[in-house]
Amino acid sequence: MKLLGIGSRINHGEYGKGVVTNVTSKHYWVTFIENGLETIDLDSDFEVIEAAEDDVDTISFYEVERSLKSILKQWSDVSELVTIADKFKGGKLILEPADTNLKANEVPIETFFHKITMLRDRLRVMEQKINSSNLDEHEKIDLQQYITRCYGSLTTFNVLFKHKDHHFVGQKG
Repeated sequence: MKLLGIGSRINHGEYGKGVVTNVTSKHYWVTFIENGLETIDLDSDFEVIEAAEDDVDTISFYEVERSLKSILKQWSDVSELVTIADKFKGGKLILEPADTNLKANEVPIETFFHKITMLRDRLRVMEQKINSSNLDEHEKIDLQQYITRCYGSLTTFNVLFKHKDHHFVGQKG
């Protein structure tokens, strides 16, 4: 089956006559004269009135954006939006020394949370760099175990995260 290019005119049994305005890997986006914009499957039943001779890029903007986000997440310092648990919003972390002559230190919990999530993101980047490095497998495994132990040490802070999929996970078993 040859894909129709943008600008192709079709006649669909349900929607009537229309023009292909976008093509993705699974759908045509068609603006129909009487029914407006509809998406139809590439293998839908319709009559081709006039096929536009266009090279068709079957990758949608959404797919490109999703791939780019994945690449940036894996290979850069760009961090994803991680939300703090509602019960801690607006709170503060108070570090009070045992010596009463010393002043307590207060830190907005959002500042502390941001530093924790940045640490997590940097550990992930380090993990990716180790995996793609020229180190031999034994050295990679050795360094991975240190990173896993770091994650394990940070599990104490999982209580701050709103969503469980953002938690630190250490070595199991």
